[in-house]
Order: sequence, then C-alpha cells, then structure tokens
Amino acid sequence: MLLLAGVIGLWSMGSSLYNQLGTVMEQSFLFERRQALEVMPMLTHAWTLGQNALFSLLPLFLLLVFVALTAPALLGGWLISAKSLQPQLSKLNPLKGLKRLFSTQALAELAKAIAKSVLVGGVGAWFLVTHLGEFMSLMSQPVKQALANAMSLAATASGLMILTLIVAVLIDVPFQLWSHTKKLRMSKDEVKREHKESEGDPQVKGRIRSQQQAMARNRMMSKVPEADVIVTNPTHYAVALRYDQSKMAAPRVVAKGADEVAKRIRELGEEHGVPMLEAPPLARALHGHVDLDAEVPMALYTAVAEVLAWSMRLKSVREEGGELPETPHDLPVPSELDDGS
Repeated sequence: MLLLAGVIGLWSMGSSLYNQLGTVMEQSFLFERRQALEVMPMLTHAWTLGQNALFSLLPLFLLLVFVALTAPALLGGWLISAKSLQPQLSKLNPLKGLKRLFSTQALAELAKAIAKSVLVGGVGAWFLVTHLGEFMSLMSQPVKQALANAMSLAATASGLMILTLIVAVLIDVPFQLWSHTKKLRMSKDEVKREHKESEGDPQVKGRIRSQQQAMARNRMMSKVPEADVIVTNPTHYAVALRYDQSKMAAPRVVAKGADEVAKRIRELGEEHGVPMLEAPPLARALHGHVDLDAEVPMALYTAVAEVLAWSMRLKSVREEGGELPETPHDLPVPSELDDGS
C-alpha cells in the first residue's frame, strides 16, 4: 500500500516536483566565484539548496507518512502494547529462535518472499532492458526534461511492479485466509483446556462435590443419636425422626438414606439406643417425599404420631421397666405417598 501511494504521489505531483527539483539542480551549478573560494558562503549555498529540495519533497513525504499511519487503522486499528518490550529470558534461548527460524511456517513465508522478490525484480529488470535506450538518452537531455522523463520512467516501472505484486498478493490471500482459519481452530486438548478454565476442572469439581456430600452426610449422621425413632424398610431405607414439642410445629426428618447410608443410620441408632421400627410403607413415604430437616406432611401425621407414641413408651419401659408396648401395625399411609404400593 505504501508503494502504491508513492507511485500515485509521483503521478499526481510529478509536474511540480520535477520542476522544483530541476530548479534546485540548476542552482546547484550556479554560484559566485567568492562562494567557491570561501567555505562559509559555499556551506550557506548548500544549506539553501538542501532546504529547497526538502520542501519540494515534503508533500510526497507527508503523503507516505499519512498512508503508513492510516493503513494499520483501516486494517483493524493500532495495537500498542508494552508487553513485547518486557525483558524475557526465553527470548535469549537460541534453540527456540532456531526452531522458529526453521519452522514450516517460517520456511513457507521465506519461499513466498523470495518468489515475490524474483517476480517483481524480474519485471523491473525486463522494463530496464526494454527501455535501456530511453535511460541512456537522459544524459543528453536538458536537466528539467531529463528529470521529467526519468520520473515518468520510474513511475511506469513502479506501476508495473505494483501490478505484479498485486497479482502475487491476490494469489497469496486465499492461502493466508486458510492458514489463519487453521490457526484459529482449537485442538481437542485446547477445547478441554478452555472448558477447564471457563467451567473448572471436572475432576476437581467432582472431588469438591464428593467432599461436600461427605460433609453433609457427616452432619446428618451426627443428628442420628438425637432422634426419637428410626423407621426402616427394613434394609433398603432408614429415616430418623425427631420431635421437640417446645421447638417444632411437627416432627422432622433429621436423617435419611438408602442401602449403605441406611445401614449406617441403623448402626448409629443401635449404638445410641434409638428405638427402631420396621414400617416399610411409612419408611418409603418418608424417604421419598420428605426432604432432610423438613417437617413431615399432614397426610402422615397420624402414622408418625403412632410411631412416636410407641417410641416414647418404649423409652419409658427401658428407663423404668414394665411391659413392652405393642408394636404398631398397619400404619395409615396414603397410597400416593407409598412408592412401593
């Protein structure tokens, strides 16, 4: 883009540019005898000519600077980062540098750069050979005419080389797009790594969840000795109930579980002398429809009341002696709450 801007600038400013530069060249050969014999007058004359030449080329320079600053903004904006300026010891590793230098991508870019240089250079050489006579004739022409013809030849040669470079770029663009898309694709490991970073490591989350469940289970088990009664299935389910009339509006489920957890609840109940009652329908209803630390529903009030009354009488017999209470049978459990019915 910078080269194209330079050629356009030469074509648009060529007439005034070569007139001004021609005048500077003519003035460089015109000086007084005193200027040739003394140093300071000659330096002053040279300084004046240099300023005139610089002012003549200034519009072209400003155009090139403007294009150089604007082009990156049009392609996505300026990227200013101090991170690349930070010292890194890894940059001093020669092995990494050689690896980047001889990587497949680096070799491919080198091959493309060489091909473009050969192609553009070949066009330039062809133009020079075919217009050699015109270049040679510049030496016999007046200064301003020679400058005009030289700039015309240079602009034409630059235009041809730019067209050649544009063709090469058009051929290279599809490959660059394909390569860029390929780089953006993530491998399976990268997808997993990104998922871990955004969602967390599934293994770590699983361990945390297991620890949380274990802690919750331990807290639940610590309440089993405080239960008033444990209702069992007798082997699949176990539900521990507690009722404190001064603090609770209704009996609560303080612990419940199935299989191994139920077995542990029964073991703790036996160790601490908690009464246990085999009532499969009630055990299933409590386990399936009452959450931990929740009150039993009104539909189970009658059945739970009979169980608690039996438990209290049994505790009284254990403490004071007497005849064992009759074990409750046929407890009223609604069919919609009994998952095994």
